[in-house]
Amino acid sequence: MAAKDLRVEPGSAHPLGATWDGKGTNFALFSAHAEKVELCLFDRSGKREVARIALPEFTDQIWHGYLADVRPGSIYGYRVYGPYQPEAGHRFNHNKLLLDPYARAIQGQLLWSDVHFGYRVGAKREDLSFDRRDNARGMLKAVVTDTAYVWGDERSPRTAWNQTVVCEMHVRGYTMRHPDVHQPIRGTFAGLSSTSVIRHLKDLGVTAIELLPIHAAIDDRHVVQRGLRNYWGYNTIGFFAPDPLFLASGHVAEFKTLVQRMHDNGIEVILDVVYNHTAEGNRLGPTLSFRGIDNKSYYWLVPGNERYYENFTGCGNSLNVHHPRVLQMVMDSLRYWATEMHVDGFRFDLATTLARGPNGFEGDAPFFAAIAQDPALARTKLIAEPWDVGLGGYRLGGFPPGWAEWNDKYRDTVRRFWKGEGGLIGDLATRLCASRDAFDHQGRRPWASVNFVTAHDGFTLRDLVSYGRKHNEANGEDNRDGADENHSWNCGTEGPTTNRAIGELRARQMRNLLATLLLSQGTPMLLGGDELGHTQEGNNNAYCQDNEKSWLKWNVPSSQNLTPFIKALISLRKRSAGLQRQKFLVGAQLPGGWKDITWLAPEGREKTPDDWNFPEARCLSFILADHDGSPESEGAGEPLLIILNAHVEPVRYLLPSLNGVVHWDHVVDTTLPSGLRSQTRFAVGHHMDIAPRSVFVFVGCAAKATAA
Repeated sequence: MAAKDLRVEPGSAHPLGATWDGKGTNFALFSAHAEKVELCLFDRSGKREVARIALPEFTDQIWHGYLADVRPGSIYGYRVYGPYQPEAGHRFNHNKLLLDPYARAIQGQLLWSDVHFGYRVGAKREDLSFDRRDNARGMLKAVVTDTAYVWGDERSPRTAWNQTVVCEMHVRGYTMRHPDVHQPIRGTFAGLSSTSVIRHLKDLGVTAIELLPIHAAIDDRHVVQRGLRNYWGYNTIGFFAPDPLFLASGHVAEFKTLVQRMHDNGIEVILDVVYNHTAEGNRLGPTLSFRGIDNKSYYWLVPGNERYYENFTGCGNSLNVHHPRVLQMVMDSLRYWATEMHVDGFRFDLATTLARGPNGFEGDAPFFAAIAQDPALARTKLIAEPWDVGLGGYRLGGFPPGWAEWNDKYRDTVRRFWKGEGGLIGDLATRLCASRDAFDHQGRRPWASVNFVTAHDGFTLRDLVSYGRKHNEANGEDNRDGADENHSWNCGTEGPTTNRAIGELRARQMRNLLATLLLSQGTPMLLGGDELGHTQEGNNNAYCQDNEKSWLKWNVPSSQNLTPFIKALISLRKRSAGLQRQKFLVGAQLPGGWKDITWLAPEGREKTPDDWNFPEARCLSFILADHDGSPESEGAGEPLLIILNAHVEPVRYLLPSLNGVVHWDHVVDTTLPSGLRSQTRFAVGHHMDIAPRSVFVFVGCAAKATAA
């Protein structure tokens, strides 16, 4: 197929990307500063360029053309002509094949070599050199797709925010060692949608999975040279295409099947998305897509010295979402995944960058406005990682109504409390109540606080109680990478041990952390694998470890399996209105004599200011009413008495008499290997020693309930 054999028509400037209409394909590419754009077509292998066609029209900064002979499965890329003037922000190099930013599918993998750089690698200054070599053979290519898919009667669970329990996971790591997942589909969407994996998630009780980035990404060259890969995927090169690594079948529909199966089982799918930067890196990075299409439009450049990139992300560049066409690309991507792929929500990596303008973070940024008015996104869950590394980048609580945010203050306070630090009970109380200090404004609700004690970035739960310092030597960066302050405690020895007492203490500490998380107001997020006691051997930055250090081991001893404990806690959470409140706890009086929350001293009375100000206090207890005062819930349910004791000594508590409660059923006891009690009953007025480093939970029963 030669260019002379293809019928090229003007086509349309909209929509962007390659769009198959049943007869032919329309190609449209934004570039405000290009002088010419060529569409390059390849054979089925993607190795040989078979045709090169100049897009005939330029309308509203969009180059476009229609080819009747190009069908789904066709492989293509672009060459974009324009000035190579880095000092003016332009880095065009038509010798470099470029990936379509709107590619719905991607073929092949990037084979690293110097030819992928727009300048001569090794030159004294990249702005004074120009590389004329063709990089097409080792470059990723886009694939024309047919989006048809039969969804049947699939429906999103639409789980209410206050009933949501999230499990963060990696598609590959979660299934690579699963014994019931067939070998050929391990580490893929097909593997994650297998019956045994879904059964486990349902049994655990989570309502949503949050997938680490699944958008097409590349492995950094320096990582590849160390024999590793960018396992986490925070190095996006295509915002519309799933990474081929996750497609066992090679077809995009495999992801749709995953969503369909999760929805059929009542589980939502949330994507971790990386719109803050791209895989092209800083000024010395490769020319793969955006840089060669329109560098000056896509990226934040240093004013007055546009050879350099603003680096709010710590990844070398920052996408300029303040630019209308870049904002359009992000919005088109979100709509595509929400409407075409049926995902239920998004977690935005380094979300502060998306709301930056010329003068820094903007609370009314165009990005926020665009999302707020978009009907396709109106019912999706929006979660911000509310910081970046730029000036003024920490914005916890600063995102608009309708957003939830990762709450690192919750993580750090809970870790420090269970580590045994004093003077924290006031701060801990705030965090347990959904961080009202950060989120109680503009009508925001407790669910806006996404609480977590572990996430992909940092120690796993087992490592949090087994290591006092990071051990990232396997990353090949001399242990310099990863956070140094983890608020972790190794319980007496660093790493693995055969000491039984230390092992039991570590197991108890894990139960304490999990119980605290799932008994807090807000939206709990678990780290996938913590239920199995997964360890990364002290590596708190396993971004490049696509191996058994990151892959979950499923055949674990029952003593290490926390699944039954987590299941019981989630079940308790789901049946307790007090743990799913739609309003912030303020100690308000409710009908029937209850307060929404009552903070208790060990003597069974309410706390006084002196109790709160006691600097050595390491114990916190409270009663949650099981209704919110509304007519439909008044008098319903049973209160919860929750006691957290991080002290090294037992603390004697009097079980209080309150509003008709005549006895307390003991249901959670983290000193036990199971973490659970079989509803041992205690009368009010009973004195109980709350064991060191433990969580005790009681369910209160009133006289009328006893009589029944």
